[in-house]
Amino acid sequence: MAQVKIFGIKENLNPIKERVSDIIHLCVVEAFKFPMDKRFHRFFPMAKDDFYYAAGRTEAYTIIEISIFEGRSVDSKKQLIRLLFENFHNKLNITAQDLEITIFETPKSNWGIRGYPGDELQLNYNVNI
Repeated sequence: MAQVKIFGIKENLNPIKERVSDIIHLCVVEAFKFPMDKRFHRFFPMAKDDFYYAAGRTEAYTIIEISIFEGRSVDSKKQLIRLLFENFHNKLNITAQDLEITIFETPKSNWGIRGYPGDELQLNYNVNI
């Protein structure tokens, strides 16, 4: 399971939401061998006066938070981060300086999905990659 939150200034984020979602999803599929039909993205377009960020960033500044079941290897998480930086730059012209990514891992038992604790779900994909 992967739940993704994307934060950015609404004037910049809203016009590219669909492309951002597609890029994130393809990167997750590649790095985590995630099923193509599993996409859970939530966008948080923010007013400029509600989104503070450090000097050196532009209005393209975007934050991606990814919540996943624990079990992925360090290498697969690093691959995901690298793929996101590369694809955001190449496909959206958002530089590494304007992109922040955080991966939050929690035990499956901390998730509740379709009426079950996550550790009782029958998954059609492997988490330990």
